[in-house]
Amino acid sequence: MEGGNSPNLQLQQLPLATAAVSVQPHTDSFSYKENLIGALLAIFGHLVTSIALNLQKYSHIRLAGSKDPRAYFKTKTWWSGLFLLVLGELGVFSSYAFAPLSLIVPLSAVSVIASAIIGIIFIKEKWKPKDFLRRYVLSFVGCGLAIVGTYLLITFGPNSHEKMTGENITRHLVSWPFLLYMLVEIILFCLLLYFYKEKNANYIVVILLLVALLGSMTVVTVKAVAGMIVISIQGNLQLDYPIFYIMLVCMIATAIFQATFLSQASQLYDSSQIASISYILSTTVAITAGATFYLDFTGEDVLHICMFALGCLIAFLGVFLITRNRKKPVPFEPYISMDAMPGMQNMHDKGIAVQPDLKASFSYGALENNDNMPEIYTPATLPIVQEQHGSKGVSAPPYRVLEHSKKE
Repeated sequence: MEGGNSPNLQLQQLPLATAAVSVQPHTDSFSYKENLIGALLAIFGHLVTSIALNLQKYSHIRLAGSKDPRAYFKTKTWWSGLFLLVLGELGVFSSYAFAPLSLIVPLSAVSVIASAIIGIIFIKEKWKPKDFLRRYVLSFVGCGLAIVGTYLLITFGPNSHEKMTGENITRHLVSWPFLLYMLVEIILFCLLLYFYKEKNANYIVVILLLVALLGSMTVVTVKAVAGMIVISIQGNLQLDYPIFYIMLVCMIATAIFQATFLSQASQLYDSSQIASISYILSTTVAITAGATFYLDFTGEDVLHICMFALGCLIAFLGVFLITRNRKKPVPFEPYISMDAMPGMQNMHDKGIAVQPDLKASFSYGALENNDNMPEIYTPATLPIVQEQHGSKGVSAPPYRVLEHSKKE
């Protein structure tokens, strides 16, 4: 009887094996769908954020060019930009809950592409036809390369999806690869901070590496917080885990310190340099953190990893070309330029300034009046009283001559 039952058992196991095979493509298609949803949310968020920032910039420019006494926060344009900014940040925040971290982080190149295009169309930056080839062709080539890189990132991005539950996040947090990564990152951060604060190493790479190291922890915690919130909305409450609040505090703290270092970098270097170098460093460090903490590239074949790395390199090159030819602002200097006189210092030298600072009043020492400056900064003039001798109808002069007699 055992021999007669064995064929039946084998026949009964065949449909089970077939069903198990049919489940895997469904899971893959669902994961690719989640990748697409996360990528579209990230692209939408970065695009709306760029529009919002340019809208607020337009509000400031319009107020500066008019005699409107209102403050910028009392205009509808600025509040519209703030609303779009919040909407864009929510879109980027929610994208981390659907797609892997290593896929979402490089998509910030969309904001650089949008800012380059909107800066010409929306802000109406002026350019001459003869300067078009010299200034803008490389920028448009950079936009094309960034778009190609973004396409490769979405197509060959990591396809690992894991529920962001409290147990999974805690398990990743105490895993030895991430603990080793954190040890290396803390040592590197302390060394860079020592050279920056104690040795005055104010190099742009040093400052932006500090920003990138903090930003890697920011995106790791953002994905954990966003994933746990989405799972809680779906019905599986995750907000009662202590790891959620630990990640939330780390996210806020690292974001604040990251903004502080970015503010210090913006005071020393041009914004185009900061945009390109910060994107390259932050993306590289964040992808490394995502691959270590969330194991994004586990199970991926070599072809997908190489094409994803190629997409990152193409996006890096595109962002570099976009920001390379960005017009640099020229500071206004209403005083004498001492450059033509050898051995003389001007107001921008590191030594003792020989002319007043720009923050001081322009009432004295100005040689020319700039029409773009407010009226309160125009050079002061003294009234001239012309004397007309012999005319009886002329009013008395502004001074009195005292005649002393000999008796006094």
